[in-house]
Amino acid sequence: MLNFIQLIMKFGIIKERKNPPDKRVVFSPEKLKEFKANFPEAEIVVESSDIRVFKDEEYIAAGFEVTKDVSDCDVLLGVKEVPVENLIPNKKYFFFSHTIKKQPYNRKLLQAMLAKNIEMYDHETIIKENGARLIGFGRYAGLVGAYNGFRAIGLKEGTFMLPKVETLADLDEVKRELDKIKLPNIKILLSGTGKVAKGAQEILDHLQIKQVSDALYLTSKFTEPVYCLVDVMEYAKRKDGKVGDKFEFYKDPTGYESNFMPYAKETDFFIAGHFYGDGAPYLYTREDVKSNDFNIKYVADISCDVDGPVATTLRASTITDPIYGYDPQSESEVDYKDDNAIVVMAVDNLPCELPKDASEGFGDMFLEHVIPAFYNNDKDGILARAKMTTDNGELTERYQYLQDYVEGSDSYALH
Repeated sequence: MLNFIQLIMKFGIIKERKNPPDKRVVFSPEKLKEFKANFPEAEIVVESSDIRVFKDEEYIAAGFEVTKDVSDCDVLLGVKEVPVENLIPNKKYFFFSHTIKKQPYNRKLLQAMLAKNIEMYDHETIIKENGARLIGFGRYAGLVGAYNGFRAIGLKEGTFMLPKVETLADLDEVKRELDKIKLPNIKILLSGTGKVAKGAQEILDHLQIKQVSDALYLTSKFTEPVYCLVDVMEYAKRKDGKVGDKFEFYKDPTGYESNFMPYAKETDFFIAGHFYGDGAPYLYTREDVKSNDFNIKYVADISCDVDGPVATTLRASTITDPIYGYDPQSESEVDYKDDNAIVVMAVDNLPCELPKDASEGFGDMFLEHVIPAFYNNDKDGILARAKMTTDNGELTERYQYLQDYVEGSDSYALH
């Protein structure tokens, strides 16, 4: 157990410094007020920011000190990676470090946190005992990703025009824009059952698109738009022909192969909202896309594993330029308006387009699951599981697998 109970903790909401700028924040002014009301012993300050979706003045109006110096705080709360030069030694930090899969581009960040005796708690490592994530922006990735997919269809076909999400105030306005469009009779496949897929499904349901079973989806034609939601046991099957088991698959997917092509044959628009684990079979390959049975014309790859299980995703796209084309024959990027192009939307930071709603939702989860752990002696082990590094410059036992990554070995395998 981590012993925080005797401490008067001072929390700092830090300014986001990563480029491109990210307007999100862990706590909105209203949610911060709720935090203070629930835990009056907490001291809370907000680092001044000219980027954040909520203005400094809104935090001041909510009763919080806004400052340029957060060096006297115990716990610093951010969203994206903190640049190495801005890390304050001997602090507890919460942000998405993008190091737990040994991402090469952030090795120096983890090395710096160890050198500065920082206790790192990655938002991705805040999990239940069974490994399920407790907080994240998944729902908002799903919402924006599905919307962007429909926007791409309208642009390609010239049938309707949806504005970019980043130009809209909030989710309510996003849904009002969707109310203005009329969809063709397309068949939509949505993969996944987690927060990302549920966010995408929220958009499909808002559009009143009829959900159908996979049996009906694979065998029938429709006179209206429909969608089918598939989980891993639908689009993957055991190589030996026996009945698959989802939990067996999660433990060891090597005995499985893709069963995606029957769906690809019947799908116009594919929304990839699944989680892809190491060693799992690809949903479809570049060879699959060349097949006459591959009917998908539009892909919203919210999962965005580049050069991975969704073969049409050649690269992550950007909020500024979210759509590109994939040519099946040359296996290369082309203009999405080309006749033979499969339209791909693969933005990898979708929640940034909806910063207000995403921040409010994130704060709800953080206040429910994380903040109480500081005041109940971490009775559920939330902080113990999430803690990656210690205040004496070492990896915790749970994250010892990162040692070769920290040491800069080029031979490490992806965890």
